Amino acid sequence: MSRAGLLSFLVAFGVFSPAIAADTWVLDAGKLYSAPDIPAVNDAVVIIRDGKIVAAGPRNAVQIPKGARVSECSGGVVTAGFQNSHVHFMEAAWNDAAHAPAPELARHIEAMLTRYGFTTVFDTGSDVTNTVALRERIEKGEIRGPRILTAGIPLYPPDGIPFYIRDLPPEQLAKMHQPRNAAEAREDVRQNLAAGADGTKLFLHTSPDMKSPRFMSIEVASAAAEETHSRGKLVLAHPTSLDGVRGALAAGVDVLVHTTLGEPQPWDAGVIAEMKAKHVSVIPTFKLWTYELRKGNVPPEVIGKLVGATLQELRSFSEAGGQVLFGTDVGYMHEYDPSDEYHFMAQAGLSPMQILASLTTAPAQRWDESARRGRVAPGLDADLVVLTADPARDVRNFASVRCAFRNGKAVFTAPPQ
Repeated sequence: MSRAGLLSFLVAFGVFSPAIAADTWVLDAGKLYSAPDIPAVNDAVVIIRDGKIVAAGPRNAVQIPKGARVSECSGGVVTAGFQNSHVHFMEAAWNDAAHAPAPELARHIEAMLTRYGFTTVFDTGSDVTNTVALRERIEKGEIRGPRILTAGIPLYPPDGIPFYIRDLPPEQLAKMHQPRNAAEAREDVRQNLAAGADGTKLFLHTSPDMKSPRFMSIEVASAAAEETHSRGKLVLAHPTSLDGVRGALAAGVDVLVHTTLGEPQPWDAGVIAEMKAKHVSVIPTFKLWTYELRKGNVPPEVIGKLVGATLQELRSFSEAGGQVLFGTDVGYMHEYDPSDEYHFMAQAGLSPMQILASLTTAPAQRWDESARRGRVAPGLDADLVVLTADPARDVRNFASVRCAFRNGKAVFTAPPQ
């Protein structure tokens, strides 16, 4: 190959960048996890230009453009930006997001999301108009924050608003869809997506009073799923029980947003095989279970047994090759720190790199965005996280975030120690 040809090859693959643009900058990495299935690289660099990654790799293989500024966040453990696939914008702090003071919203976004490295989040249920207003202010640059996807207003069984959200304001409860037939379900989906939602969430098994169960019919759930899929969107489901899981499989749901708590036995091999065959993803939300059970003053030994069964559900699903997405139910759950969730996922048998996949490559694949995010590679959006310590040594280090960048711009920088 000629010298000119070699130069063209290196530039094309992001190994060498001969010129510098005004917004080109460099992130030094003490350790770089470019993707969960690629060996980590020590003493690496990432070069960012115009919000995109243009080079990433060992320092001795990447020529740093002359004059490029070096980020003050350099020196840590670098990964792709994280996605929390189960959040909610339903706390009072988000009220009137279209007009609330930007600094207040920014503080809450940081406390709940960006300080933990979340550069993309999927809201699995909120007032769609309010959440879209928040998203628009972030996209306009008024507020530093993550990219927001939302399921908007979920669909519930008739007279099936769950007991644990019945204390929401009456005007919000009045908006909640409770379709009684397939036609109503399709119309509810159309309205929600037209308002700016990115998917549909179904509550398949609920209880309005902690005693009387309500189930969404397969006819209604299937109609909602078909209408959503016809528009190229995903369907998420809150299953509650094994019967809810089976309903989700029958209806064609794409993502289960929880494991199921309190089952007589963990998910059996037949259910897991069907989930895998139908490409259903699972968001385990283990920390939520301890959060709810402690609120109910359940004895610690009972909590351990109940949560242990959900760990086995995920272990079996993961060992069968099922796709796991990270999510915490934060926003409904008022404890923001995800450290315990990482610990529980490790207890369920997931390796640090499998957890990293649940935060990065798995959601990118699930939402059909692998060409834009999920890895640290040339051509992808510069959504990056800098950790202060290696998660391969302790998975809780996934929560030890020094800096987070979205499209090459800082959305979180930890204060100096």
